Amino acid sequence: MSSRDPQLHPPEAPPTAPASPLPTAQALADRFAATAAERDARGGTPKAERDALRASGLLSLSIPTAQGGQGADWATTLQTVRTLAQADSSLAQVYGFHHLLLATVRLFARPEQWVPWLEQTARKQWFWGNALNPLDTRTAVRRIGDWYDFSGKKSFCSGALDSEMLVASGIDEHTGQLLIAAIPTARAGITLNGDWNSFGQRQTDSGSALFENVRVEGSELLRDPGPLTTPRSSLRPLLAQLVFVHLFLGLAEGAFAQARHYTLNESRPWFRSPAERASEDPYIQSHYGEFFVGLESVRLLAAQAAATFDAAWAQGDALDAEGRGRVAVAVATAKVASTRVGLDVTSRLFETTGARATHGALRLDRFWRNLRTQTLHDPVDYKLQELGDWALHARVPAPSFYS
Repeated sequence: MSSRDPQLHPPEAPPTAPASPLPTAQALADRFAATAAERDARGGTPKAERDALRASGLLSLSIPTAQGGQGADWATTLQTVRTLAQADSSLAQVYGFHHLLLATVRLFARPEQWVPWLEQTARKQWFWGNALNPLDTRTAVRRIGDWYDFSGKKSFCSGALDSEMLVASGIDEHTGQLLIAAIPTARAGITLNGDWNSFGQRQTDSGSALFENVRVEGSELLRDPGPLTTPRSSLRPLLAQLVFVHLFLGLAEGAFAQARHYTLNESRPWFRSPAERASEDPYIQSHYGEFFVGLESVRLLAAQAAATFDAAWAQGDALDAEGRGRVAVAVATAKVASTRVGLDVTSRLFETTGARATHGALRLDRFWRNLRTQTLHDPVDYKLQELGDWALHARVPAPSFYS
C-alpha cells in the first residue's frame, strides 16, 4: 500500500468467523429479504447490508486458512452466493465478485503480492470492488519511472463504492497490453460515480469510475503469471461464470418461493377452474411442475460444474489445457441452463399468481429485471456456439475473459 493512500476504515477488530457459512448466509438472506423490495425501488448503495456482510465473517470465506481465512472450497463459497441471491441478487453479486477478485489476485499475481492482501482482507474484513472491464479500453496506462499512471474512464464498476480495494484494468499506451492492478479504493485520483440507474440489479453500484493520474506501483500490477497466460490463470473467467450460474439459480429459486407463497395464500382460481383453491388448479400445478424440473436440472448442473472447478483448482500449476477445457464445458452448460430456466421462471411466475400479483408494492417483477439485466452482459448465444463446437468437433472453448 502506498503511503499516499488515505487511511482505510476497518472495524476495530475482526469479527468472529462463523462456525458454518451456510447458516450464516441463510440468516443474512432472511434479513435482506425483509427490505429487498423497498431497496430495489430506492437503488443506491446498500451500506447497512454491506456492513452486515463484513460483520458476518463471510468476506474471508474463500481465503486460505494460512492467510487467516476459512479456507472454504469453491462449491461452498458459491452456495453462499446462491443463498444470498434467493433474497437479494444485488448483494449476492457484489459479494460473489468480492470472492472472484480475491481469486483474481491469487491467479494473476505472485504469492509475495497476494498473501499480504489476503491477510489484510481477513483481518480487517475488507470488501473488494471491481474496476476490471477488459472490453472498456478508455483507461490508458503510462509508465513513469518505476510506477504507472492510470488515467481514463471505466464502466460497470460493480461493488466499487464502499469498498476498500479495487482490481482495476487499463491499456498500456505503447504496447496495447491489458494491465491489471490491485489498489486501494481510497487512492488519490480515483472518483467513483454514483450513476448506476439500470432497471435491474439496482444496488450493485455498477456505475462508472474516473481515474485521474492514479499512481500504481509496479508491485501492484498483476503480471506474473498475469491474466489468462496459463491453464491455471485461465480459471478466472470460469469462476466468474460460476458466480453467475449460482446468482441466476438463486434468483430463480427466490422467484419460485415468492410465487409459491402467493399461490398458496393469495391467488384465486379462474372462474372456469374446477378447483376450489388456485393451488389445486391442474394448469397451475403443471406450471409448477415445469418450474421444478427446470430448477432441478440447473441445481444438478451447477453442482457438477462447481465440483469440476474445485478439482481443477486443487491441481494448481499441474492443470493442463485439456483439464481446463473440461471445466469450461461444464461451466458453459450450467450457464446456459441457469440463464434459460431463470428467465422462464421469473417471467412466467405471474401465470401461477394472477393479476393481483402485479401490484407495484410487491415488486415481484424485480426477479426478472435483475436476471435480465445481468444475462445481457454475456450473450448466451456465444455459449451455445462454443458448446456446439465441442459437441461436433470436441474443441473446448478458447480462454477469454468470458469463457
